[in-house]
Amino acid sequence: MSEISLTKSAVSYIQKTLQGKEGVLGIRLGVKSSGCSDLSYILDFATAIKEEDKKFESGGISVFVDPNSFKYLKGIQLDCVKEGLNEILKFNNPNVKSACGCGESFSTEK
Repeated sequence: MSEISLTKSAVSYIQKTLQGKEGVLGIRLGVKSSGCSDLSYILDFATAIKEEDKKFESGGISVFVDPNSFKYLKGIQLDCVKEGLNEILKFNNPNVKSACGCGESFSTEK
């Protein structure tokens, strides 16, 4: 199992999102200091590879993670779930010890 993985539904969702986007190499996943619980996720299109990036492949999708973010994301699985009429990416992160009530931020410390 990869240290960063995508479910089949996440792969399908991301493939649809990337369709027709020129110059996109995959997705970039990271964290930033934010919110009431300490950290929040960053998800963006990867248009360039940085020398220090860690690269993972899952279902044909390239996922790029900077080394600082990787320590908080190691073992994460992205899933796509339906909530009503919407499809959203869900972050299943085994490193999370607590999360804020609104679900926007998380902490890896107790």
